[in-house]
Amino acid sequence: MLLAKTLRSSTFRLALMAIAAFGLIVAAIMAYVYVGTLAYVERRLGAAVDHDGFTGMIELAMVAVAVLLLVLAGLAAVLVTRRTVGRIEEINATSRAIMQSGLDRRIPLRGSHDEWDRVAENLNQMLDRIETLMGEVKQVSDNVAHDLRTPLTRMRGRLEKAYHTPRNSEADAALIGDTIADLDAVLGMFASITRISEIETRARRSAFRALNLTEIAGEVVELYDAAAEEVTTRLGLDGDREVAITGDRDLLFDAVANLVDNAIKHGRKGGQVTVTCRNANGGAVIAIADDGPGIPTEARDHVFKRFYRLEQSRYTPGNGLGLSLVAAVARLHGAEIALHDNAPGLTVRLQFPRTGPQLA
Repeated sequence: MLLAKTLRSSTFRLALMAIAAFGLIVAAIMAYVYVGTLAYVERRLGAAVDHDGFTGMIELAMVAVAVLLLVLAGLAAVLVTRRTVGRIEEINATSRAIMQSGLDRRIPLRGSHDEWDRVAENLNQMLDRIETLMGEVKQVSDNVAHDLRTPLTRMRGRLEKAYHTPRNSEADAALIGDTIADLDAVLGMFASITRISEIETRARRSAFRALNLTEIAGEVVELYDAAAEEVTTRLGLDGDREVAITGDRDLLFDAVANLVDNAIKHGRKGGQVTVTCRNANGGAVIAIADDGPGIPTEARDHVFKRFYRLEQSRYTPGNGLGLSLVAAVARLHGAEIALHDNAPGLTVRLQFPRTGPQLA
């Protein structure tokens, strides 16, 4: 089966063409050597001497060499093509299995560490990435369905109740107000998704300019000071007065605001939230630290995914898009984002290049 595919493959035809070209070159060289040898012998021994025996030996030797070269070349072409076709068939078989049964199959490696093994490794890594992305898409779809079901169910219940009860202006006004609030929550969710997608496609880079990160952080702290006081949390700003970066002011403000809002909401009531801006390691660093329960280590790789929430029942307010927006803004600005244990609590640290990414 494999031999038949080898003989029918385009690689084998190319190998035969290469052998034919090589054979023509070898034949020309051998003809030149043959004629030259006879001419040399005639000059040395003279035309009167019988050269038939000597000529026959040369012709026989050249025919033997030509046949041997032809056999070896054909054998080499078959073996090389068979190996190539065999590896291609492994890739094709795995591809067919993936199309039929799912993304759990992988291309086998032979341990030769050659170019075919490297191709297989790259394809396997690509399949791993696709499988991860498909899992995330499924998870996002499930979370969106769950988050939409609650407000839509509430709205339908209110409207059905209103439909079957006599009109009452006060009750109708309350129902309309609650329904509008639920619709605003749903529309806000889709607006957040759209904004994250816009940021991830780098559609906002035209607004990049020189900024002072400390100034942005100060405005966020001032905005959330009242919210922190409601839960008796102390909110403060620390670090350098001038921390220069290049970026989009509105997006950076939203990212820092999301982190501060999370620190206040999920930190300890009566605790401390500190926003620190510094020039460090040749770049700009902002860190938001709280002294609350923090985030489990095993969940830190997931919290920046869309709709991911530590509270799996998803009955608490929120939609799990805040940290996704922060991660998108960080990527747009070439920043590295990391979560560290504050013992107790959590520190979210963003490190920006001093001059920001190159502007398009």
